Amino acid sequence: MENSKEISALVKLLDDTDQEVFQHVEQRLLDYGPAAIAFLETAWEQSLDGLLQERIENVVHRIQFNSVKEDLRLWQLGGAFDLLQGAMIINRHQYPDLDEQKLLNQIDEIRRDIWMGMQHEMSAIEKIKLINHVFYNQHGFTGNVKNHQDPQNSYISQVLESKKGNQISLAIIYATVAQKLDVPVYGVNLPQHFILGYLDEAKLDQNYSVLFYINAFNKGAIFGKHDVDQFLRQLNLEPQPGYYAPCSNTEIIGRVIRNLISAYSQQGSIEKVEELKELQDVLVTP
Repeated sequence: MENSKEISALVKLLDDTDQEVFQHVEQRLLDYGPAAIAFLETAWEQSLDGLLQERIENVVHRIQFNSVKEDLRLWQLGGAFDLLQGAMIINRHQYPDLDEQKLLNQIDEIRRDIWMGMQHEMSAIEKIKLINHVFYNQHGFTGNVKNHQDPQNSYISQVLESKKGNQISLAIIYATVAQKLDVPVYGVNLPQHFILGYLDEAKLDQNYSVLFYINAFNKGAIFGKHDVDQFLRQLNLEPQPGYYAPCSNTEIIGRVIRNLISAYSQQGSIEKVEELKELQDVLVTP
């Protein structure tokens, strides 16, 4: 109750013309964090003052950004075990009111449709063919080849709505669904491309031996190690173990951020790029 009174009082001081007073008020509201947002939004709705509304918008945005940054830090500190959670945190940078439960329900619907056709005696290839049929034919997911640089391709919520995404967003959804079905599919951080690897469960103790690879951007096309070799030769790159084996969830989310930085740089969204670089720094900070 005491906090509510102070937040309300601080919000009323946001239009103070004294810059020093304004900066103090702003910092106090930032210190309160998400608890202050409802008060700020109410004040915005009740105000006709353009300057006050702009200041409120800026404070709300900074609170939401700080929250995303802290959640990303905690996600990494906690081991970054849940790839989808990492993707949702990045999603909230652009869509702070993200309905995470709706997103989880959409993922579970895909999982359920695949599970209905899954049989215990299926081979690895048969399982992937079933996933591909449900994912691409029934649910209609496809690579966004016409507008590949659109930043929307990197936001999981938007990809689930539009059914169009880039290599990494489609791979994140695909791998998440597969793992929920105990199908061992994980991301592989190939240069200039992002693919998936189906792990050989009989050799999990031998540096994650991969049975075959999957291209989530190309309707789940299945290919082998020799195809990766050929791709690397085309790029004039020396083969490295990391190009063939699963990468960490932190690396995957780091690549999502790099894609967004590239997309927003092309649009000239300087402020967005600077914030994304801050998020990038969170992942590289030990």
